[in-house]
Amino acid sequence: MGSIHMSHFILFFVTLAAAAIAVTFGDISRDSFWLLRIKQELVDPVEVLDNWSPRAHICSWHGITCSDDKKHVVGLNLSSSGLSGSISPELARLTSLQTLDLSSNFLSGTIPSDLGQLQNLRLLLLYSNSLSGKIPPEIGFLNKLQVLRIGDNLFQGEIPPNIGNLTELKVVGLAYCQFNGSIPAEIGNLKHLISLDLQQNILGGHIPEAIHGCEELQNFAVANNNLKGDIPSSIGLLKSLQVLNMANNSLSGLIPIQFSRLFNLRYLNLFGNRLSGEIPPEFNQLVQLEMLDLSKNNLSWTISLFNTQLKNLEALVLSDNALTGSIPINFCLGNSKLQLLILARNKLSGEFPLELLRCSSLQQLDLSDNTFSGELPPSLDKLENLTDLVLNNNSFTGSLPHEIGNLSNLENLYLFDNMITGEIPVKIGKLQRLSTIYLYDNQMSGSIPRELTNCTSLTAIDFFGNHFSGSIPDTIGKLKNLVVLQLRQNDLSGPIPASLGYCKSLQLLALADNKLTGSLPPTFRLLSQLSTITLYNNSFEGPLPSSLYLLKNLKIINFSHNRFSGTIFPLTGSNFLTALDLTNNSFSGPLPSELAMSRNLSRLRLAHNLLTGNIPSQFGQLIELNFLDLSFNNVTGELEPELSKCKKLGHLLLNNNQLTGTLPTWIGSLQEIGELDLSSNNFHGTVPAELGNCSRLLKLSLGGNNLSGEIPPEVGNLTSLNVLNLQRNNLSGHVPSTIQQCKKLYELRLAENFFTGPIPSELGRLTELQVILDLSKNLFSGEIPQSLGSLLKLERLNLSNNKLQGEIPPPLGKLTSLHVLNLSNNHLQGQLPATFSGFPLNSFSGNAKLCGPPLLSCSELEGRQETKLSNTEVVGVIVAIVFTSTVICMVMLYIMLRIWLNWRRVSISNSDIGSEQKREEENWVYGEEKTTRNGEYWRVKSMALVPSQNEQQIPPSCIFHLKLKNEAKDNTLV
Repeated sequence: MGSIHMSHFILFFVTLAAAAIAVTFGDISRDSFWLLRIKQELVDPVEVLDNWSPRAHICSWHGITCSDDKKHVVGLNLSSSGLSGSISPELARLTSLQTLDLSSNFLSGTIPSDLGQLQNLRLLLLYSNSLSGKIPPEIGFLNKLQVLRIGDNLFQGEIPPNIGNLTELKVVGLAYCQFNGSIPAEIGNLKHLISLDLQQNILGGHIPEAIHGCEELQNFAVANNNLKGDIPSSIGLLKSLQVLNMANNSLSGLIPIQFSRLFNLRYLNLFGNRLSGEIPPEFNQLVQLEMLDLSKNNLSWTISLFNTQLKNLEALVLSDNALTGSIPINFCLGNSKLQLLILARNKLSGEFPLELLRCSSLQQLDLSDNTFSGELPPSLDKLENLTDLVLNNNSFTGSLPHEIGNLSNLENLYLFDNMITGEIPVKIGKLQRLSTIYLYDNQMSGSIPRELTNCTSLTAIDFFGNHFSGSIPDTIGKLKNLVVLQLRQNDLSGPIPASLGYCKSLQLLALADNKLTGSLPPTFRLLSQLSTITLYNNSFEGPLPSSLYLLKNLKIINFSHNRFSGTIFPLTGSNFLTALDLTNNSFSGPLPSELAMSRNLSRLRLAHNLLTGNIPSQFGQLIELNFLDLSFNNVTGELEPELSKCKKLGHLLLNNNQLTGTLPTWIGSLQEIGELDLSSNNFHGTVPAELGNCSRLLKLSLGGNNLSGEIPPEVGNLTSLNVLNLQRNNLSGHVPSTIQQCKKLYELRLAENFFTGPIPSELGRLTELQVILDLSKNLFSGEIPQSLGSLLKLERLNLSNNKLQGEIPPPLGKLTSLHVLNLSNNHLQGQLPATFSGFPLNSFSGNAKLCGPPLLSCSELEGRQETKLSNTEVVGVIVAIVFTSTVICMVMLYIMLRIWLNWRRVSISNSDIGSEQKREEENWVYGEEKTTRNGEYWRVKSMALVPSQNEQQIPPSCIFHLKLKNEAKDNTLV
C-alpha cells in the first residue's frame, strides 16, 4: 500500500515539474503536460510509452510527431501498440494535432465529444478496437478532416447527418460495426470523397439518390447490410468508380443499365440480393471490368455477356439465379484472361459448351446444378490450366474420357450426381496434383484401377452409389495423404487390403453396403487419425482385433449387419465416441462398462446380438446419450436407477430381452424421451403413472410382459403419442376415458389382456388412428360404440374374442379405409353393413345371429332358425318313439326271460349241479335277485356293463339293440 502512495506522490511531482516547464518553454511543454496526463489513462503492457518522460524531449517520445519548428505536437500514432483503457478527453488539449492514430489496440469506452475541438485534425484512425457507443455529433466540427476510419468496433446508433459538413473528407471507413438507421443523404455533400466503406453493419432503408454528389468516389462498399429497394440509377454518374460492392442486402428491381457508363469499374459485386430481370447486354462496355459477381439473385433470361469484349475479365460468377439457355457461341474468342467461371445452380441446358474450351486461361470451371446433358468431350484437355472441374448435379452421360488424364494441373474433379457410365480411365493415374475426386451417384462400373493409387496427392475419394466391382486395390496404402475414402454402396468384394493401414492420415473410412468379406486387418491399429468408420451391410466376420483399442480418435463407428463375433471391448478405447452401432451381428459377452468413459456418446445401438448380463450402472454417466438400443439380446437384471441421469434420452429400446423387476418410476423424469420400447421382457407390477410426465413420447410399447392392474389415467397426458402398445399383459379394469386426449395416436394395441366393461366411446375421438385398433382377446362387453365410425383413416380393426353384443352400428360401414376387420367370437347379431361384404367369412365367425353378405342373407338365416325349431319338435317325437320302443323291448325281454327261467328250472331239476353253483350263476345273470310272497322281483343293476348271455335271442325289432351291444363291449370290465 505504501508503494502505491509513493508512486502517486512521484507522479504528482512529475506533473508539477511538467507544468513549470510549460510556463518556461511555451506550447510544446504544455503538450507534454497533457500527454503525461493521457498516459495515466492507458494500460501499457508492452511498455511502448516508457520513454514518455520529462527527462527526454517530447519530440523523441514514441509515436509523437512535432512540427518543423519543434514547438507543437502535430501527430500521435500509437497504432498496434497493445494499449488498453479508454480514449482520454484531454487529447483535445493538443490543439495543433493533425493526425491521431490509435487503431488496432484494445481500447474501450466511447469517443469523447471533446475531440470535436481538434480543429486542425485531418486524419482520425480508431479502427480495430473495442470502442462502443455512438459517433458524437461533435465530429461534425472537424472541418479539416480528410480521413475518418473508425470501423471494426462496437459502435451503434445512426450515422450522424452532420458528417455531410466534413466537406474535405476523402475516406470514410465505418465498416464492421453495428450502425443502424439509413445512409444519410448528406453523404452526397462530400464531393471529394474517394472511398466510402459502410459494409457489415445493420443499415437499412434505401441507398440515397444523392450519392451521385460524391463525384470523385472510387470505392463504394455497402455489403452485408439490410438495404432494400431499387439500386439508384444515379450511381451510373460516378465516373471514377472502380469498386462497387453491394453484396448481401435486400436490393430489388432491375440492374440499372446506367452501370454500363462506369467505364473505370473493375470490381462489381451484387451477390445475394433480390435483383431480377436480365443481365444488361450493355455490361459488355465495361472493358476495365476484372471481377463480376451477380450470383444469388433472381436474374433470368440468357447470358448476354461476351468475353470477347470483356478482355480484362478474370472472374465471372453468375451462380444461383434462373438463367436459361447455354453459353454464347462467341464466348472466349481472342486473348481471354478469364480464370474463374462459376455458373452453378441455374437452368442452363444443352451439351457441354465447347465454347468454353477456347478459354485457355481458365483455372476454375463450375457448371454444377444445371441441366447440361450429353457426353463430356475428349477435347477437355485443351483447358490445360484447369485446377477445378466442377460438373456435378447435371445429366451428363457416357464414359469419362481418358483424355482427362492430360489435365496435369487438375486438383479437384467433381462429377457426382450425373449419369456417367463405364470405367475409370487408367490414365487418371497421371494426375499427380489431383487432391479430390468425387464420382458418387453415377452409374459407373468396372474395377477401381490400381493406377489411381499413383495420384499420391489425393486427400479425398468418394465413389459412393456406383456399380464398382472387384476388390479394393491392394496398393491403396500408397495414398499417404488420404483423409476421406468413401466407397459405400457399390459391389466391391474381397477383404480390406492390409496396406490401407498405411494411409495414416485417414479420418473417414466408409465401406458400407458392399460385398466385402474377411476380418479386419491388424494394420488398422496404425490409423491413429481415424474418426469415422462405417462397414455396415457387408459380410465381415470373426472377432475384432484387440489393437482397435489403440484408435483413440474414433467418434463414429458403424459395424452393423455383418457377422462379427466375440467381445466389443476393442471398440471402447476412444473417449471421443459419439455414435456406436453394432446392430445385427453375433457379438457376445457382457456390456462393457468402459463405454461410459465416452462422455459425449449420443447413440449406442447394439440390438440383435448375443450380449448378456446387466446394463452397467456406469451408463448413467452418459449424460449426452440420446439413443440407446439394446433390443433382441439376452440382457438380464433390473433397470438401474443410475440411468435416470441420462436426461437427454430420446429413444430407449430394450425390448426382447430378459429384463425383470417393475417398471421404474424414474422413467417419468426423462423429459426428452420420444420412443420407449420395453416389450417382450419379464417386467411385472403396474404401469407407473409417472409415464404421464413424458410429454414428448411418440411411441410407448410395453407389450409381452407380466404387467397387471389398470392403465393409469395419466396416459392421457401423452398428447404427442403416435403408438401405444400394451398387448399381451395381465392388465385389467376399464380403459380410461382420458385416452381420448391422445389425439395423435395412429396405432393402438390393447389385445390379450383382461380389460372389462364397454369399449369406451371416447376412442371415436382418436380420428388419427390409422395402422390398427386392436382390442381383441379381452373381456369387453356391451355394444360396439357408434363413435368408432369416426375413425375414417383406420386400416385394421380387431374386436374379436370379447363379449360384445348387439348390432354392428351402421357408422362402421363408413370406414372405407379398412382392409382388415375381425369381429369374430362375440355375441353380435343383426345385418352387416353392405360395405363389409368384401371381408372374408372368418371376420365374423362365432356370431351366430349375424347375417348379410358375406354371411347368409338375413331371410335365409331366419328360415334356418325356423327349420331348427321344427327339428326340435322332430327330436321330441323321436325321443318319445325311442322311449316307447324301449319299454316294448323291456316287456318282451321280460317275457322271454320268464319262459327261459321256467325251462331252466325243469332242466336243473334233472341235473347234478349243486345249489351253491346255481345261486352264483343266477346272481351273475340277474344281479341281486329277491323273492317275495307276491312273486318274483328283479332289477338289472348295471345293464350297460353286464351283457346278457342270450343276446342272440333279443328280438330284432328292438331299435337300441346294436347301440347297447356296442356300448356294452366298450365298457365291459372283463
